[in-house]
Amino acid sequence: MTRIYVSHERIVAMEDELSTLFKALGHPIRRRILDILKQSAKTTGELNEYFPEVTRYAIMKHLTILEEGKLVVVRREGKYRRNFLNAIPLQEMHNRWVGQYMQTTANSLLNLRSVIEKTGGESDMKTTDQAQSSAFRIEQEVEINAPREQVFKALTEQAGDWWEFRIAPKGVPSHFTFEPVPGGQFIERWRENEGAVWGNVYYVNAPEEIRLHGHLGMQGAVNSSYTYRLVEKDGATLLQLSHTASGILQEDWEPSHTEGWKYLLGTLLKNYVEKISLKS
Repeated sequence: MTRIYVSHERIVAMEDELSTLFKALGHPIRRRILDILKQSAKTTGELNEYFPEVTRYAIMKHLTILEEGKLVVVRREGKYRRNFLNAIPLQEMHNRWVGQYMQTTANSLLNLRSVIEKTGGESDMKTTDQAQSSAFRIEQEVEINAPREQVFKALTEQAGDWWEFRIAPKGVPSHFTFEPVPGGQFIERWRENEGAVWGNVYYVNAPEEIRLHGHLGMQGAVNSSYTYRLVEKDGATLLQLSHTASGILQEDWEPSHTEGWKYLLGTLLKNYVEKISLKS
C-alpha cells in the first residue's frame, strides 16, 4: 500500500481552512444567504432586500465572512458586485468529516450521469415544462495544493486520468485526449470510429487560462462554454471555473452540472493533483 504523507504545516493550514468554513456557516443569516444563492446569483443590493431588518453594511460583513470561507465567489459586473454560491468547500468538508466514516458514494453525480447515460448525451425534451428557453451560469473555485503548471497539465493532457464521466455505452471502454491549443479538442473515443467531443478549445493562455465550447452532456439548441482560470496563491493554485449555458435547457441541468463540477474539480481533480504533487 502506498502511504501519502502530509506535512504538519499543510495539516495546520487545512484545519485553519475548516475553522474559517465553520465560522462562515455559524450564523443563520449567512446560512440563509447561501440558500438564496443556491437558487441564483445575486447582487449585494438584491440580497439586502431579503433581510429588511438588517442593514446593507451588515449584509456586506456577512458576505465578507462567506468569501473568507470560500463559500461565495464574487464577480464584478460594471458597478455591481454579483455573488455566486461556491459549494466546493462543502464537498471538502464532507470528505474530511463525513466521507471517511462512510462508504464512498457518488450521489452528486447521479443526476448528470443519468442525463448522459440515458441518451448518450442527447436530451429528452418531452414537455415544455421540462425544457424551455433559459440560461444558467455556474461559478466555482477550488484551492489545490500544487503548482499552477501541474494543475494545468492535469486539467488538459491528463484529464482522462481523473475525469469520471463517460458518454460511451455501458461496458464499452473509452479514452480521452485533450489538446490544449487553439482549435484543439477534448474528445472521448471508443471502438474504431466512435466518440464524442466534450469541448472545443477557442482560447489558451497557458498555464493561466483555457476556454472551451462544449455541451457537457446537453444536446439540442444549447450554447454552452466553460473556462478554467488558474491563479497562483502562496505556492498553491486557485482554480476558478466559469460555465455558462443558454438555449432550450432541461430544468435539472443547472443543479446537475453544479453538483457534477463540484465533484469533478473539488474531489477528483484535487485529489489526483495533490497526490502527484506529494510524490514529486
